[in-house]
Amino acid sequence: MNDLSFLMQEVVAIARNAGSAIMEVYASEIEVQHKVDNSPLTLADLAAHRIIESGLKQLMPRLPILSEESTAIPYTVRADWQRYWLVDPLDGTREFIKRNGEFTVNIALIDEGKPILGVVYAPAMDLLYFACCGAGAYMQKESAEPVPLRARMLDSARITIAGSRSHSNAKLQSFIEKVGGNLSVPALISLGSSLKICLVAEGKADVYPRLGPTSEWDTAAAQCVLEQAGGQLVDLDGMPLRYNSKESLLNLEFFARGATPHHWGQYLD
Repeated sequence: MNDLSFLMQEVVAIARNAGSAIMEVYASEIEVQHKVDNSPLTLADLAAHRIIESGLKQLMPRLPILSEESTAIPYTVRADWQRYWLVDPLDGTREFIKRNGEFTVNIALIDEGKPILGVVYAPAMDLLYFACCGAGAYMQKESAEPVPLRARMLDSARITIAGSRSHSNAKLQSFIEKVGGNLSVPALISLGSSLKICLVAEGKADVYPRLGPTSEWDTAAAQCVLEQAGGQLVDLDGMPLRYNSKESLLNLEFFARGATPHHWGQYLD
């Protein structure tokens, strides 16, 4: 077992602990606050953040942590980071509030702008995805044995698109129509949080087009899972998403695509 594989098992345990804290709030009355950008915030976000931050600091005390719920860290400080943790304690807070179960804990280890370890845990489903460079990508459902993930090759006669449960827009609908006019009428699977990227890694979808804003902590862990499963997460020009390269923590629009490097951008207006 290499060092990253050992580290991954420790991070899986931290993610599961955070998931347990989230589910305690999920089982009670959910109180919702709003941040400055009007995005929702719950006690579950904060509880998971505390558990993850504490666990990661115990695991690697000197490694910086960038979390959605941490104090803003200016790029003048972040620019010197070669390796750091990138965390979304509760991805899909809107799905959490709706109680549909489609929310995740995302923990990634970034090295020189690339996610080299990723853990995505959906506590309401007890569904775990994990990956690290050199060890492949895996999915574990409840207490079953982990199974390896493999993104699928593109079959133009059988297209499946993963779409956002809470962030669908006219651009996505236009994209779906253009895919249908050039390949085959696609099936659409709507899902919340980073589970959409994991769906592509699992070989259940060919592409997830994100044609709206996301933050770096939304994608990094699932990007590692997807890449280690043989897929890619790329911007509209086909370049892999990279992290901590600028002041803003917003991602470019992207495609999570399977094992075939198809140019999905041709179906955009």
